[in-house]
Amino acid sequence: MTTQTKSWQGKYLYLAVLAAALAVAVSWFGAERTGNMAEESGNSIRLTLLHTNDNHGRFWHNQHGEYGMAARKALVDQIRTEVAAEGGYTLLLSGGDVNTGVPESDMQDAEPDFKGMSRMGYDAMAVGNHEFDNPLAVIRKQQEWSSFDFLSANIYDSNGKRLFKPYRIFDKGDMRIAVVGLITQSTTYIGNPEHVEGLDFVLPEEEMAELLPELNEKADVVIALTHMGHDMKSVGTDVALAKAVNGIDLIVGGHSQQPICTDKDGEVIKAYRPGAPCKPDFENGTWIMQAHEWGKYVGRADLVIGKDSVELVDYRLIPVNLKTANSEEQDAVLASITPDAELQAFLQEFQEKGGAALRQVITRAEQTFDRRDKREPFNVSPLGSLITQAFVQFSKADIAITNSGGIRDNLYEGDVTVKSLMQVMPFANTIGYVDLNGQELQQYFEAIGLSDGNGRGIQFSGMSFTDDGDIVVGNESSPLDPEKVYRLATNSFLAAGGDGYPPLLDKPTYVNSGVVDFTAVQELLAGRESISPAEF
Repeated sequence: MTTQTKSWQGKYLYLAVLAAALAVAVSWFGAERTGNMAEESGNSIRLTLLHTNDNHGRFWHNQHGEYGMAARKALVDQIRTEVAAEGGYTLLLSGGDVNTGVPESDMQDAEPDFKGMSRMGYDAMAVGNHEFDNPLAVIRKQQEWSSFDFLSANIYDSNGKRLFKPYRIFDKGDMRIAVVGLITQSTTYIGNPEHVEGLDFVLPEEEMAELLPELNEKADVVIALTHMGHDMKSVGTDVALAKAVNGIDLIVGGHSQQPICTDKDGEVIKAYRPGAPCKPDFENGTWIMQAHEWGKYVGRADLVIGKDSVELVDYRLIPVNLKTANSEEQDAVLASITPDAELQAFLQEFQEKGGAALRQVITRAEQTFDRRDKREPFNVSPLGSLITQAFVQFSKADIAITNSGGIRDNLYEGDVTVKSLMQVMPFANTIGYVDLNGQELQQYFEAIGLSDGNGRGIQFSGMSFTDDGDIVVGNESSPLDPEKVYRLATNSFLAAGGDGYPPLLDKPTYVNSGVVDFTAVQELLAGRESISPAEF
């Protein structure tokens, strides 16, 4: 595009319009906008861009009836019908991470998720880092299940060839819309090392800068469909991309699992409330959008596109049957969406597969084990302690560690089932252990930063710290003995060098047990009538 003309026209009618929006799948500024877009704008088109991200296996609604693909489909279908009737066009995109997070999905390689997205009519998705929780053969199988494109321009194989299609051009009326997939470069170390070995994840800013001239020749609008996070680092994020590369019209993102809504000063609202107005971020002439996670929202951007202009007319995050704590606002803000019956029935079969085994009760939690309950600098959460104690018991280790990022949910008060454990530990990593002398163990801890405090939130059992920060194993009264041999247990992800941890696989004493991590936790809890955080 040669000229960018982008504006924000705030039309916040708040609760009344939002209630009506949900009831009728959101009209263009309520009753204010009528007529045919083609008649109103001459050579421009109206495009309604719909987007979600970070599905993480949530094809089914939760116990409160929130989100779920069947309700999402009903909402999307209604918006499509409305937009088509007014002469507009739609595009439905996913910011990636369809995989990993719910046992019913994980145990079926996310088949219900990808087939559900196909039935919803997604046009494209960005490949996310959690797609690489699976080997490439599974990803290719998921592509076969899908009617939409997996896009990623910046992943190359060992032969220097792209692993996925880099972009797709969509014809909408007289306009051509380029959608380019980009993934976070950090997938190199946060992806499963066994599945990303030999792959090159190029910095997104570099890849996009090289692609943009080609895209400008082929398309009127350029959309970066990313799985990079909003602004977690100085490079390789959506904000960094917008600032580094001129000429991107919109960035539709994922990975940081945020609702990207900004206040009057342009700052992202940290405690966004469902149903509140939402203005996307705007950096260097580029709108940046993200719709939180799990299909809780469908992001809706209403655009007017000309040959040399992209105007954002309206934007909102539409809650998908989310509940609110304020009962006075609940009916007004969060109108109910009736799930699509056909898709609900289709997904029901997947939901019921293996249901009996997943519902098996192991014990009862007297209180919730909060995965984020840590006491810095030299302590861990009760949930992290519980998990690593299971590693110690299973492998007869002196010390066990795991990464906080591998603990994906709380262990909630009430019955602890096989399913709830799998939701806490969804990656099906196996337990491994290695024998190291005290000097080697000290070097390992220094390399991961544990000897300088637990800023990384590492979870561990079997050790403690002196007032000077020295590591003490078990009940020993002195720090690590350089000559003594200790057994360290961990998960296969960290042992392979995941999250930037030093790899252990090349150590001659390393053993991969082949036993999945949550199985060891299940064995630790078996036979206990109840558990409480205080015990751990």
